[in-house]
Amino acid sequence: MFKLLVVEDDRDLNRAVCAFLKQSGYDAVGCPDAGSAFDAMYGSPFDLIVSDIMMPGIDGYEFAKTVRSLNEEIPILFMTARDDIASKQRGFRLGIDDYMVKPIDLDELLLRIGALLRRARIAASRKLEIGSLRLDMDQRTAVWDGQEIPLTAREFNILYKLLSYPGKTFTRSQLMDEFWDVETNTTPRAVDVYMTKLRGKFENCPEFEIKTVHGLGYKAVVK
Repeated sequence: MFKLLVVEDDRDLNRAVCAFLKQSGYDAVGCPDAGSAFDAMYGSPFDLIVSDIMMPGIDGYEFAKTVRSLNEEIPILFMTARDDIASKQRGFRLGIDDYMVKPIDLDELLLRIGALLRRARIAASRKLEIGSLRLDMDQRTAVWDGQEIPLTAREFNILYKLLSYPGKTFTRSQLMDEFWDVETNTTPRAVDVYMTKLRGKFENCPEFEIKTVHGLGYKAVVK
């Protein structure tokens, strides 16, 4: 059974979300703030975190930043009243995986949690299959319809990242931070060059499309 951590200072909402997730087959633990959430995490591992942003003491941003520094893989979903693009950008730049705006539709929350857990399993297996496309992280190979498509290491890594989280937008800065050296003098616009190369190499592949999200970055859309 997957174990989920719900960090929300609205106690009624926290109880409602946890009760719904338990009815849906998950082991859900509710915490009213980041401090008690850290205590819970030290006690046992979790498979996914649902967190508010506006909380007393440590806010959701600082909480997510600390969690991500300790665990790069655990999915983090923000559940917040903030609906502005700046808040979303800040969250995704910190490494969260999804973002929902209150009031929350619990059925939609359940669908998103399921999708995030599936993506986490993909990351753990280090292999990805989408239709006739096969990506192997250990071999760094991309095979479509039985034919290997030559990719540089950075092209492969970017593509694997995008396809591991279909529909999720990654900013140029996020991709630069992960796939370029810290000391690089390259500007974030170098990401655009790689996206153009990937689009060209997979232009005949019907399984997915790399789309530009204006003002943010890029996402892969699986067809």
